[in-house]
Amino acid sequence: MVDGTATAEDLDVLLERHRVELTGYCYRMLGSSFEAEDAVQDTLVRAWRSHAKFEGRSSLRSWLYRIATNVCLDMLSAGNKRARPMDLTESTPLARAALAPRPDHTWLEPVPDTRVLPAVTDPEEAAVAKESVRLAFMAALQQLPPRQRAVLILREVLAWKASEVAELLDTSVPSVNSALQRARATLAERGGEGADAAVSDPLDPEQQKLLERYVAAFEGYDMEALTALLHEDAVMTMPPFDLWLRGPSDITGFMTTLGSACEGSRLVPVAVNGQPGFAQYKPDPDTGGFTAWSVQVLEISDGRLTGFHFFLDTKRWFPLFDVPLHLEGEADQSE
Repeated sequence: MVDGTATAEDLDVLLERHRVELTGYCYRMLGSSFEAEDAVQDTLVRAWRSHAKFEGRSSLRSWLYRIATNVCLDMLSAGNKRARPMDLTESTPLARAALAPRPDHTWLEPVPDTRVLPAVTDPEEAAVAKESVRLAFMAALQQLPPRQRAVLILREVLAWKASEVAELLDTSVPSVNSALQRARATLAERGGEGADAAVSDPLDPEQQKLLERYVAAFEGYDMEALTALLHEDAVMTMPPFDLWLRGPSDITGFMTTLGSACEGSRLVPVAVNGQPGFAQYKPDPDTGGFTAWSVQVLEISDGRLTGFHFFLDTKRWFPLFDVPLHLEGEADQSE
């Protein structure tokens, strides 16, 4: 409990204990890893400033979630909904492929698992948490009005009781239940998108083998091997460009034409959005090493890759994932 007698150091420790789970909550609400961190910082500052007024009628955790919810609802008042390329346009045939960027605030953003998924010992709880930050689920959340979004996250992801959510939102239990039903109906209309794209934690042997084959195919730029790994309806996206491609033929065709500069790339594993991912480095002819190019998020279902998403704003993403912007070449490493 926090009261007016808590020292500054005590209060810092108490608040920091909740940073990761609050960041996960704000990320699900906002769809932006950077906005989520801003929202949490604002939440903790507000809590710090008003802790003397905290009367302990609820837990510190509930109080922080109340503040965080209000911060997020304020940030969402402009009505902006973050999206993936396939949420905005139809797929583009390779013959008409063109790279047209949209502003950063358009896009659903990736996030490192460590920033939003607290360490838990219950495998089922860990699986639910990972499912709830997958890009497909995050995109579905963005279709909900902000208060419905909050209700769904609190009830379905964080397992709060309806009475607890009602108290947090200053509303009634029937109102919470009604909002939850409407939110579920909206998600159901999207057909449970991505519901079968989960991966084991840790990866099972078949999934691990699939990733190893993917790394070998991508780094070797072996389009025949890559085609064998892709689902017939696999999609590829490249925010901030709104272009997206569907199917192995168009995907590999793009990679050997407009995307041919990626040949010879190196991949470094990262944990991103509850899915396997990689920091991709393409060859740097000026240094002989490799320069940051994208954060890749892979989606797997039934032993195939159903989607891979390339987030290209490396100056923002690579520091967030704590990976370098440059890799030395083999000649540099041997010196």
